[in-house]
Amino acid sequence: MKVTVSSRSFFLILLFGICLGILCCSTKRSELDLKAGDLLFQDLNCGELCDAIESVTEGINGRDFSHCGMVVQVDDTLRVIEAIGEQVQLTSLEEFFLRSGDTQEIRNVALGRLKPEHQFLIDGASDFALQQLGKPYDQVFLLNDEKYYCSELLYECFKEANGGEEVFTLQLMTFKEPETGDFFPAWIEYYELLNHDIPEGEPGLNPGSISRSEYIEILW
Repeated sequence: MKVTVSSRSFFLILLFGICLGILCCSTKRSELDLKAGDLLFQDLNCGELCDAIESVTEGINGRDFSHCGMVVQVDDTLRVIEAIGEQVQLTSLEEFFLRSGDTQEIRNVALGRLKPEHQFLIDGASDFALQQLGKPYDQVFLLNDEKYYCSELLYECFKEANGGEEVFTLQLMTFKEPETGDFFPAWIEYYELLNHDIPEGEPGLNPGSISRSEYIEILW
């Protein structure tokens, strides 16, 4: 049996295919494959301070990250909980990805997921994170002061979920240029404005070090 397609039908089929292709290609990565407990590592491109953060600790596969957050489920919606701006807050996935200009072609966000043997920590970490909503942002980057910076929040969430044993490893923080051993000018100015000494050598961690943790795998 011979089947014929009219010019009009062919045009409609072609148009449908084009529209479907555009829809598929334009689907944001923020809407794909995410689950509660996923960790998002972000290159904020926020200027000298972000450059300084990225310079002292390399992320997974040589990538640069200056911020991180965790995906949580609130009612029926996935959102990102993060310490940013003035406090710990919930952010929509769309807003999170748009912040760093992430698109299908530009990859400024990486997705990390706990390995299967560690996923039992997710519920406890998510619960603890949501209890910290509204806590102030830690501008000084010091532990144990009822304030949080982005990677400190993740550290404390998973430590709490793991019965007080750390999951992500603390390191001695440095605010110095690796090449010269001098403090980054941006950090000198930053702490002068806070009227606070630079916490060189204090324990802490940053997004790059968490992205290299043996507890997680990077999916994209």
